[in-house]
Amino acid sequence: MRPPLLLSLTAACLGAALAAPVPGGAAQPLRIELRDFSSSGVAGWSAWAQRDEIRPRCYVDASPVPPARAVLAISGNGNPAECGGWAYTAGGIVAGKYYRLSAKYRVQSVPDEQRQVLARLDWRDAEGRRVGQPDYAYETSADGPWTRVTLAVPAPAAAARVRIELSLCWAPLGTVWWDDVVLEETQPPPPRWVRIGTVSLHPRGSAQENLAAFLRALDEIAADKPDIVCLGEEILLEGSSRSYTGAAEPIPGPSTRLLGEKARRYGMYIVAGLTESDGKLDYNTAVLIDRGGNVAGKYRKVYLPREEVEGGLTPGDTCPVFDTDFGRIGMMICWDAEYADPARAMALQGAEVLLVPAAGGYLTLLRTRALENHLYVASSGFDVDSAIIDPTGEVLFETKESGVHKTIAVDLSRRFTDPWLGDMRPRFHKELRRDLLQAR
Repeated sequence: MRPPLLLSLTAACLGAALAAPVPGGAAQPLRIELRDFSSSGVAGWSAWAQRDEIRPRCYVDASPVPPARAVLAISGNGNPAECGGWAYTAGGIVAGKYYRLSAKYRVQSVPDEQRQVLARLDWRDAEGRRVGQPDYAYETSADGPWTRVTLAVPAPAAAARVRIELSLCWAPLGTVWWDDVVLEETQPPPPRWVRIGTVSLHPRGSAQENLAAFLRALDEIAADKPDIVCLGEEILLEGSSRSYTGAAEPIPGPSTRLLGEKARRYGMYIVAGLTESDGKLDYNTAVLIDRGGNVAGKYRKVYLPREEVEGGLTPGDTCPVFDTDFGRIGMMICWDAEYADPARAMALQGAEVLLVPAAGGYLTLLRTRALENHLYVASSGFDVDSAIIDPTGEVLFETKESGVHKTIAVDLSRRFTDPWLGDMRPRFHKELRRDLLQAR
């Protein structure tokens, strides 16, 4: 690499700095482009840290990969406590309007870039005081050899400025290079309404009678036009003394075919619990059937209670998520809610709704999984509540009564912000200690 460039505070590095007036008195939408530091230096940028003892090394360096130009760099400088980076303050912010931050970065020797590489917007009033809470960019995508991070959020009340912060924290041997930083006014995201349904049903018949009861329940809830419906755990066995493997069948199989006919007829997704037979192994499985009646995915219960182990079932070993036409979902089953791992794994993969077939358990745990991961949870229970819960842990619907169904419309684009903590979903993604999970 070539030697770092000297820091310059005089050259301009703006494509279009602040909102500028146009004929007629209207203002152009704000757009700031910060790139190509070889010609502009770091005008407007400043290196920052909360205290000198943890200050990283901030400098302008040659890009380690194309494009071949100078970029902002932050080095841990051998300090295990380092935390800080580059900051740029922009004016022209209008409270209530949406702004999009985009930047790309590349790292070297950073073990947990999701937590240690940070881009955020820290909102300020006209006097420079913080208003609202900072917003963290956590959504990433590949951009050639770089990683692009983006964020689109509304400016809080009283905001007139915003401080763009690009940071590296707790990576003593690491370096991050930042380039192509753009802040621009954008449109609010369109609403993403989804109608989530749950069926509370406690059948006590044969496998065929149980399935028939759930099929009738789907006929009834279809009048509410749900986009997705959650049914119970191991629906062929509920309310019976049959063995766990007594009603095992392949997936796809006869039950998914009948459930698929309902899904296709009513144009809805269905999540249902079945006992799956796969060769010599049997699993407690939740299956996702799409609007066309096809098996779109399945989840094998990861945490088996000892009763199911003694009953001959095998635990699953993955926590997949599934893309639907309204958003990304995950599935858990009953005892999984006792542990943080499954819901957390799905949330980290971008799940927005968890569907939980359950025979028993506690509503408190379902609320906890929703709150700690900041997503919706819909459960269908036998000896536990059938419920729909929002990302704050608020129960929108709950019942233990059999023969009841409910559909609630929720907007997946809605932000849930706490006045003291801000939007916790991105904070969850940026602050989670994966190193401790791996160490355990």
